[in-house]
Amino acid sequence: MTAAPGSILTAGLVKRYSESAHDALAPLDLEVAEGQRITLIGHNGSGKSTLIGLLAGMLEPTAGHATIGGHPVGSIPARAALSYLADQPVFYDDLSVWEHLEYVARLHGTVEWEQQAADLLEMVGLTDRADDLPSTFSRGLRQKAAICLAFVRPFDALVVDEPFVGLDRGGRDALLELLHRAHIDGATVLVATHELSTLAHTDRLIALRDGEVIHDGGVDDVDPDDLVSG
Repeated sequence: MTAAPGSILTAGLVKRYSESAHDALAPLDLEVAEGQRITLIGHNGSGKSTLIGLLAGMLEPTAGHATIGGHPVGSIPARAALSYLADQPVFYDDLSVWEHLEYVARLHGTVEWEQQAADLLEMVGLTDRADDLPSTFSRGLRQKAAICLAFVRPFDALVVDEPFVGLDRGGRDALLELLHRAHIDGATVLVATHELSTLAHTDRLIALRDGEVIHDGGVDDVDPDDLVSG
């Protein structure tokens, strides 16, 4: 049976950074249906960023495998289906914000990208910085530029790692609105965050502790503060 375009599946997924180290991510079997909104929480070192990095194809698994829309993570079809918003975005040193947007949009075949790019810049408050180099920005401005890059291209699934760090109120509100729009458009959205206020905008809560899942379900029958303690 053909997998849904935005579905995420992991089977026995493990990440260990050295032979003697504790597993950063224990064997993980996870199934995310297309169009679900997932919030991933846990204390520092719980495995959130490791899982996001594996799904984005930025890390190689020690064991097991994962797919995006039925395609192995890191493959060209999986990268085409998934947009990744990192907690520490990286930019080309010699490209302006606008040039980054053009590059990403054209790479992924975005139609009429100029208007979409302009709208995104206005939403996050970067219109007057479009010709500047994001490599010179503060963390908050870099995050705003990265948000624009993540949303200027088409995607079936979106994975986001700690997106609210360094954002001002305007940037935070803009990101929440864009995440909502992505969900309405049918995309799968997985957000790893310490901002527990975002739980009001999620269908499913997954909590990790020491690389293992300690909760996978709704948000009404659990105290999220207990899941990120320890």
